[in-house]
Amino acid sequence: MNQRVEMSRPAQALRPGLAVAVAVVAAASSFPFIRMGLQGLPPLELAAARFGVAALLLLPWLAWRRPELPGFMDGVRFLLCGVLGVALFHVLLNTGELTVQAGAASFIVNTMPIMTALLSAIFLRETLPLWGWMGSLCSLGGVALIAQGQPGSLGLIAGSSLILGAAFSCALFAVLQKSLVARYGAVPSTAYTLLAGAVCLSPWWPEALAALEPADTRTVFAVAWLGVFPSVIGYASWSYALGYFGALKAANFLYLVPVVASLLSVFLLDESTGILTLAGGALVVAGVIAVNLYGVDSGMAQPLHGQ
Repeated sequence: MNQRVEMSRPAQALRPGLAVAVAVVAAASSFPFIRMGLQGLPPLELAAARFGVAALLLLPWLAWRRPELPGFMDGVRFLLCGVLGVALFHVLLNTGELTVQAGAASFIVNTMPIMTALLSAIFLRETLPLWGWMGSLCSLGGVALIAQGQPGSLGLIAGSSLILGAAFSCALFAVLQKSLVARYGAVPSTAYTLLAGAVCLSPWWPEALAALEPADTRTVFAVAWLGVFPSVIGYASWSYALGYFGALKAANFLYLVPVVASLLSVFLLDESTGILTLAGGALVVAGVIAVNLYGVDSGMAQPLHGQ
């Protein structure tokens, strides 16, 4: 009996690290697989198909676990979270990735914690120290540098600008969900948010199904991967990591997401990462580190990038 207990301890010790690894790879894989899915589906239909798949997995889980149901006002907040953190975020990200490389997109999305800090300072009256402002400027400068290497730079409807808008949308979602996570827990809050996002995208399900019928196997696999791995398994792993490490320590692992996304893009899409993307990405990560160390409410649980 004691031997069994001793044998189980190493396995238990490996779980948090495995959860982080799965969460990071899941979030990172979202960027190249979006580019892959866009070869057969338009941006809106790709988002609808992805979260239609996620909803099919979430509904049985909700029926089995039966978490506390939100009241009317919290239900409205979850709906807004679904609009901002799922529907709008992914439509903007998908549209941006029509022209922006997956690796570059992952670095731009990585500015989301910067925007969360700025929004928290405005709406939650949290103080942003000087180092936080400097980190914000550093990251935004990095985004400008990355955009110079992408079509349209930071023009109004350029891909880089749309992805920056996606990061801003996700930052609004992070601020809005803070009280919901405290009340309902990370996993149920995530499930309700993803389901709300799927409902928001449901009017485009018929177009998505029609587009999938003649699509090649590569596109169908990309949709299935996005719906299962980053959207459900990645979120579940991230929630476990948050519970074990805490928001502050867990957030440090998010710096790996754009690096892994860039590496995956090389192997999956044969993309080459330009010098401007590398230099700008380094500035983005440095700025995010500065804000996480010296910015507002470092205990806020950040959503998983790429989702």
